[in-house]
Amino acid sequence: MKLEQAVTLSTIKEGLKRPLPLPAGEPLERPLRLHERLWRMDAFRKALILALLALGWELYAARMDNPLLVPTFSASMAALVEALLHEELLFKALTSLKVLLCGYAGGIVAAAILTFIAISSRLGSDLLETLTSMFNPLPAIALLPLALIWFGLGAPSMIFVLIHSVLWPIALNTHAGFTGVSPTLRMVGRNYGLRGLPFVVKILIPAALPNILTGLKVGWAFAWRTLIASELVFGVSSGSGGLGWYIYEKKNQLEIASVFAGLFSVILIGIIVENVVFRTLERLTVNRWGMRH
Repeated sequence: MKLEQAVTLSTIKEGLKRPLPLPAGEPLERPLRLHERLWRMDAFRKALILALLALGWELYAARMDNPLLVPTFSASMAALVEALLHEELLFKALTSLKVLLCGYAGGIVAAAILTFIAISSRLGSDLLETLTSMFNPLPAIALLPLALIWFGLGAPSMIFVLIHSVLWPIALNTHAGFTGVSPTLRMVGRNYGLRGLPFVVKILIPAALPNILTGLKVGWAFAWRTLIASELVFGVSSGSGGLGWYIYEKKNQLEIASVFAGLFSVILIGIIVENVVFRTLERLTVNRWGMRH
């Protein structure tokens, strides 16, 4: 009996070691067809959505047949290409970006200082909470009339309102990320003798980086919208005029296709910054360090 059980067990073990036979004529893994590979690509699906939207726009505008109200998508694209070839739109975009980057950088520096004060003491945290509750709901463009009185008609007034639009979302998200760092990680930093700025740089910032990047993206979006809206309302307040002023000029000249070309430029710059700058930064830091699933 024991001999039969031993033979049976040995037979079962040998059978488990053998690979399972494949059905005749069927491969282990079927190669994906072309449309299946394309459908798995995020870029293809997004491009398909954009193509459908453009087609719907073209058909709707052609049906309305009123270019002063809604120009066709092809006419708007032609106006965009013409403006880029004549470098008019490119110059306006560079003017806006130069002012935007100055205000964005100033807002980041101000948010870093305010956040460092907030995490240093309880009074600093109360200061940040009080200031954000006061000024975060205040639209940045509402401060532009005062900025024009204080700093004059030019880039400094625009930079002032841009700093206001960038400061609060970055400070709020950064402070939330710092307060969300686990006590264990804080204890590890303390055990290594880290205090003050080294503790912030080596422990808090890497741990809070997802929140910081979220704040940077929100701050960028707020700054971009504030700049375009300010130029639309107050004209050439950034010196020679940017994209907002370009859109305003073309609206007064009833060149509606060029108005849409200016709006396309705003959208394209936003897409490039989001998918090139911030995505690359996330891939090199947050994703590589395994801080986001």
